[in-house]
Amino acid sequence: MQKIPELLDEVHWLIENKKHKFILTGSSARKLRRKGFNLLAGRALSKYMHPLTPAELGSDFDFKHSLKYGCLPLVYTESEPGDYLDSYIRTYLEEEILQEGLTRNLGVFSRFFEAASFSQSSVLNVSEVSRDCSVERKVVENYFTILEDLMLAYRIPVFTKRAKRRLAAHPKFYFFDTVVYRAIRLMGPLDSIEEVEGISYETLFLQVLTAINDYLKTGYKIYYWRTSSNIEVDFVLYGPNGLKTFEVKRKGKITSKDLKGLNIFRNDYPEAKTYCVYGGERELSSGDIRIIPIEYALKNMDRILE
Repeated sequence: MQKIPELLDEVHWLIENKKHKFILTGSSARKLRRKGFNLLAGRALSKYMHPLTPAELGSDFDFKHSLKYGCLPLVYTESEPGDYLDSYIRTYLEEEILQEGLTRNLGVFSRFFEAASFSQSSVLNVSEVSRDCSVERKVVENYFTILEDLMLAYRIPVFTKRAKRRLAAHPKFYFFDTVVYRAIRLMGPLDSIEEVEGISYETLFLQVLTAINDYLKTGYKIYYWRTSSNIEVDFVLYGPNGLKTFEVKRKGKITSKDLKGLNIFRNDYPEAKTYCVYGGERELSSGDIRIIPIEYALKNMDRILE
């Protein structure tokens, strides 16, 4: 709808006078809000479509394929998903941003895009990204807001309720799908596959978690937790169904060191249910921490969020 926003007045009239129903799609309401177009307040329900989930893919779900290519519908139907994704990232997204009139300098934005990929699953330091891509800090902050408005990325805030420790102040950053991160991230001799795949594990878990939480209306708000001494829990869920925490690890064997953040968090919040999601195949436990394989977690996210 952002491409022909004037139609909204006609849609409004038809809803009011003819009782017609519409399905209106769009990837951003930024332009509509900025120019004061009719947003059908009180007459429309907002629904968000996420990348495909294992539940939707059913027997077609392939964990390794999703880890490498993400979960956009066409990556499961195209014979050459890599070529499709390159076109999606380099052409569609850039054209979308240009058509929205959100930047006049695509070269600068492309440098920012690549620099932002190195912040994936990390505490976001806007000043550092600004230095990396040689773009003013104010411009970089605006670019991050554009990514959120276009639903290409999100920032996860720190969980601070009843905080007993000094905590990090900045949010963590994620692109909405593993494919965006992996397609943009420039790989070189200083990068390890283990590091990139570890971030992909965390991203894939988050995108399925976000989708199921939204679709089932479980009401959780998603946070992360990190102390000033860098003790961290990847995801904290807080909502009507309680408090749940998740630590995501790529490795196939879990040690006590891997569970340190969860144990410390549970000392502060004994009511929390704690999970470690890992790359192994067996379901285990350590005290009150449930250790589950990532494929099981992705396929049974609805049960985990109950």
